[in-house]
Amino acid sequence: MMHFIFDVIGTIAFAVSGVMVAMDKKLDLFGVFIIAFVTAVGGGTLRDLLIGGTPVLWLQDHTYLYIITATTILAILLRSKKKYVRTSLFLFDSIGIGFYTLLGIAKGLSVGLSPVMCIALGTITACFGGVIRDILCNEIPVIFRKEIYATACIFGGLSYFLIRELPINELYADIATILLVIGIRLWAVKCKISLPNIYRSFNTTE
Repeated sequence: MMHFIFDVIGTIAFAVSGVMVAMDKKLDLFGVFIIAFVTAVGGGTLRDLLIGGTPVLWLQDHTYLYIITATTILAILLRSKKKYVRTSLFLFDSIGIGFYTLLGIAKGLSVGLSPVMCIALGTITACFGGVIRDILCNEIPVIFRKEIYATACIFGGLSYFLIRELPINELYADIATILLVIGIRLWAVKCKISLPNIYRSFNTTE
């Protein structure tokens, strides 16, 4: 039950981030909905396909379509002023990757994958909806920039398996993982911590 709640929260967060990007690109209503939809379900769809979970979850359960539709409408109606768009996008994107990392790991464990593969699956689940969103909106995906994004998912995944070794309730391990991924992402951006730029590392001036 808790994982379903986590899934709903992640779906809402990514749908909102999709709406933010789509509206910033001045897409029409249909375009906004499509971007919100692929952002919310893109990573989970790829995850399900990779582990043979077909039909994928959103095709089996119409709840996700209803949630994304309602979220899209509300996000459009309650959209903040333009100057807050990037802050809102960053916040909802961070929330989304936190919840989806945990859900991807849980799905991997449910089909018997190793911890390493579970972490990879969690990272894919968290990141690839945003990748599809950015590509469709003609942006370089965040995961391919120097920002701490997929790295936060990986560290969160590693921490999940370490926390599980502690004598605590599994729900606490889930929540700790979500908060850790979100926290790493927020902390890295606030402190302007990023991965090295390969181009700059090899570029020499004459």
